[in-house]
Amino acid sequence: MDPNKAWWIEKRAEKTREKLEAHEFKALFVRTKEEAVQEIRRHVASAQTVGVGGSVTIRALGILDEVESQGKKVLDHWRPGLSKEEIEGIRMAQLTCDLFLSSVNAVTMDGELINIDGIGNRINGTVFGPGKVILVAGYQKIVESIEEGMKRIKDVAAPLNAKRLNVDVPCAKLGKCVDCNSPNRICRVIAIHERKPLLTDVLVILVGEELGF
Repeated sequence: MDPNKAWWIEKRAEKTREKLEAHEFKALFVRTKEEAVQEIRRHVASAQTVGVGGSVTIRALGILDEVESQGKKVLDHWRPGLSKEEIEGIRMAQLTCDLFLSSVNAVTMDGELINIDGIGNRINGTVFGPGKVILVAGYQKIVESIEEGMKRIKDVAAPLNAKRLNVDVPCAKLGKCVDCNSPNRICRVIAIHERKPLLTDVLVILVGEELGF
């Protein structure tokens, strides 16, 4: 990476980290996804059940097979071949796991986390239930404000996710949100963490690489 861009990313991430910590989140900045994996490993060591939200970012880290090889129970509803009932059971079990791994759709430089969900299980897991929550975000998800974050989600993250899932919604065809009323709409629940939830241990790992959508 160009050293000037790396410097710019780090400056933005450090300011964001400081604001997150002021809002009672635990937060750190790492330059690479390998460093993010090393940090997650430290927390996996004391966990027996590890839940995974619907996150491209977490899968991109390539840590789940490693966690399972250690004898941990990985609650991953994206596993191929699962029945509808099995997927629902895994989503429920994620809410009481020892460690919940996910990402965020956007994180503001004022220290707020923004997520939009279709079902709500990913958002629920970041608010209350799991023993510990780790949220990993690539630098491209850092935004100036909630307004910018919402625009990023609606015009970038949501269309890309809808396209990935092959969902029949307008944004998957147009590449931007039209605030549709489609029965297949994936943007249904919005959560903004203005501060750390009172009873939930949340660590935000900001990564100096682009990860996920």
